[in-house]
Amino acid sequence: MTAKAAHPQNATILLLPATLLALALAAMAVQIAPLPALVRSVDPVGPATVTLPPGHLTYRAPGHYLRDAVPVDAPMTDIAIAEPLTIMQYQVSAADYARCVNAGACATAEPRHLGSGDVPATGVNYGDALAYAAWLSAETGQTWTLPSDAEWAYAAGERFADDALGLADDRTNPALRWIADYRREAARKRAADPLPRPLGSFGANANGLMDIAGNVWEWTDTCHARIHIDAAGDIVSQAPACTIRILAGQHRTPVSYFIRDARSGGCSVGVPPDNLGFRLVRRPAWHEMLLARFGL
Repeated sequence: MTAKAAHPQNATILLLPATLLALALAAMAVQIAPLPALVRSVDPVGPATVTLPPGHLTYRAPGHYLRDAVPVDAPMTDIAIAEPLTIMQYQVSAADYARCVNAGACATAEPRHLGSGDVPATGVNYGDALAYAAWLSAETGQTWTLPSDAEWAYAAGERFADDALGLADDRTNPALRWIADYRREAARKRAADPLPRPLGSFGANANGLMDIAGNVWEWTDTCHARIHIDAAGDIVSQAPACTIRILAGQHRTPVSYFIRDARSGGCSVGVPPDNLGFRLVRRPAWHEMLLARFGL
């Protein structure tokens, strides 16, 4: 029997699967090849961190809540922290922030109060914190961001302060809330301790984080919001204001994103924080999440 030459159309059909397979292997190689380089580029000598396991948080929601146009305590809310949370053990120091300034990646801090020794960075606004996070991410090959309000509360643990006044709602006598709020703010003013102290001065909380709820409030990435609820506590309407961010510390307060000194204004509620600083959260890379998922 004489063999017949393959028809050109049949040859094309036979070559097509092989070509697709080669392209697929090439694409896989492109995706897999950067992994060792990415792992090597991560700087193992980064900021000291604490990693908290996944869990649940029950805490008072941030924001300004109203019922029938009358201020009320924010409701308690349940938050799931689905992944491990890696957060800086200390606040970003003035010395480390100065490195970012010297590199031309951060604006100069404008501290209101000058401490001595290895003090935290203060006199920084929300944009400054983001700029430092971007610089640190580039320096270490990792991903650093500000924590959300819920993440900060989860890490703060027993040092997280409940914002509630604890009064029964009485729309017929709003003076009760005004008086209670005045007394609380007066107590805060008497207890003010504005001079920044060296890192570690306020000790560790149960999670091993240093200086949580000391005299430096910390920027979070959570937007302030004005929220109207009904008698059942359900949200009727809400108006986020992302030009104002939540600061957490001895108490929570909303402050405009460009403010470096809360005493100069900027929508802070009650007695303004003496010092504005921050600490960051390290977000895991995709390959870290993949390895963690498979227990490797």
